[in-house]
Amino acid sequence: MTARIIGNDYRSLTPPALGSWVPSLRVSVVVPAYGDQEKLDLALAGLAAQTYPAPLTEVVVVDNGSSPPLRLPALRPANTRLIVCSVPGRAHARNAGLSAATGDVIHWLDSDVVLDRRSVEAHMRWHHAAPYLVVTGYLRFTPAGLPAPEVVAAADDLAKLFEPAEPHAWLVDLVERTDGLTANPHRAFSLHVGGATSVNAALLAVAGPMDTDLILGQDTEMGYRLAQAGAVFVPEPLSRAFHLGPTMRMRDKAPIDRVSHAFVADRIPSYRWLRSHPARQWKVPYVEVVVESGGCTYDEVRATVDAVLAGTLPDVAVTLAGPWDRVGAEGRAPLKNPDLDLVLIRGHYAHEPRVRFTDEISGVSGVSGVSAAPPGSRTPSGPAWAVPYRLRLPAGWVPGEDTLARLLDLARDEGYGLVSVLLAEGDGAAAEPGGTGGDGAGSGRAVVAARLERAAAFARAAIVLGEGEDLDDAVDDTFGVIWVDGETYGFAPEARALTGRRGAYRARIEAEAEVARLTREAERLRDQVVKWRDEAGRWRKSTVELRREVGTLRKELAAARKVVQYGLLSSVKRAIIRRR
Repeated sequence: MTARIIGNDYRSLTPPALGSWVPSLRVSVVVPAYGDQEKLDLALAGLAAQTYPAPLTEVVVVDNGSSPPLRLPALRPANTRLIVCSVPGRAHARNAGLSAATGDVIHWLDSDVVLDRRSVEAHMRWHHAAPYLVVTGYLRFTPAGLPAPEVVAAADDLAKLFEPAEPHAWLVDLVERTDGLTANPHRAFSLHVGGATSVNAALLAVAGPMDTDLILGQDTEMGYRLAQAGAVFVPEPLSRAFHLGPTMRMRDKAPIDRVSHAFVADRIPSYRWLRSHPARQWKVPYVEVVVESGGCTYDEVRATVDAVLAGTLPDVAVTLAGPWDRVGAEGRAPLKNPDLDLVLIRGHYAHEPRVRFTDEISGVSGVSGVSAAPPGSRTPSGPAWAVPYRLRLPAGWVPGEDTLARLLDLARDEGYGLVSVLLAEGDGAAAEPGGTGGDGAGSGRAVVAARLERAAAFARAAIVLGEGEDLDDAVDDTFGVIWVDGETYGFAPEARALTGRRGAYRARIEAEAEVARLTREAERLRDQVVKWRDEAGRWRKSTVELRREVGTLRKELAAARKVVQYGLLSSVKRAIIRRR
């Protein structure tokens, strides 16, 4: 049984200790090279000293048009070949080496990287534990002078030759702040860097070769596709290597990011911060909504599709599944055409670039970069395999303006592989718009449901699927499945008025004007409060002064009373004396 890893938590696997196991998988080390014969000699010397069995190792060196041509040195692994790729570019050289490789595992290696003698073994012990892993070692960048190849091959510890050196700081930081890539599986694919990374060959065949249209960022883009194909990414600290000199990224990070981001934004939907534009579309959409059109009316399909396209998530593509091969040239009596609704649907969306058509209900079309492979397929092709999410939605059920975004937030934040949305339930469910009866999570009652599927989860599930096992159960084991209520997430069984961009713009302007008015009113009230506080201060001051005056008057009154009382007493005494 294939090992099942939840998310990217590879810690459930226990690879054997170095030197204590018997390997069986073959590894092909692919080394693209352009010039720098001296550094290539050292890289091959490091490979010649590996502890992984030589009969299970092949090395493919790809000369990417060097002048003078590269040669194989005497000190190299026994099974080493040199091929030539005359098309310039690292991606072309990688792909040429990949085509020539025959191993069960592909180990990428830059021609200026020297591996520790245990590095390949450290990688391969993981690949024996599960067939869908991507393993990356730890690179250090050394400014040291270049020793002789014989010295490298004989060294038990390369640190004595190449330290002091700098770590791959970005990679180390990524691993540390994600608890070894287990705490944030959405970014784990960033670990795929070409300096010293190994990939299961079957997994690589599913994901596809390097994208030769990219100028930079090919490693990251391939890592993303590997993730979509079900990969788990493993950082291996026991695999150590030294890069001879600083990397281009270390020297020029800002301009490299500028160039790389301009291209990978089109291909990696997970990099949401690169897709800040509120309306444009991208080569690989963030979500594909599949609507089954066969047997549904034009009005039902239009209500669903229009609502999807008008939502708060513009990064979306719609696939209409139906028997489009039945739709031919229109005859003389279009109103009597039994397929009139199909004609209307196709005609209405024929020129909408975000809508594609397919005759396969379970698949998606091959138009505009979308492949015919559904999630879980073992033979995907084209950029559509990189679409991270797919929502299967019955025609006639209308999502709210923010419904798709909310469902995607739930799936992404909680890591679910499948979010099933209950739209209708009961004996009349099949009669609802676009409804088809089902068992509804084992309830025995007919249901209408939408399904938000994460491509990576279904790809992983297809790899670990047991005989006779339901694919959804395997998804539940590896990523998790949840049911939610459709009404709670804004689904309705009828069309609703769409806001539209102009309406949304006006509403935003009105809201901004109202905010400005309320802000001014708040400022006025704050000023009034300040005045009241000043007035209250003056009143308090006046009160204190009045209290002081009252106190003084009381003292004077008391003194006067004493005087009056004393004078009155004196008068009485004098009167008594006179009478005597």
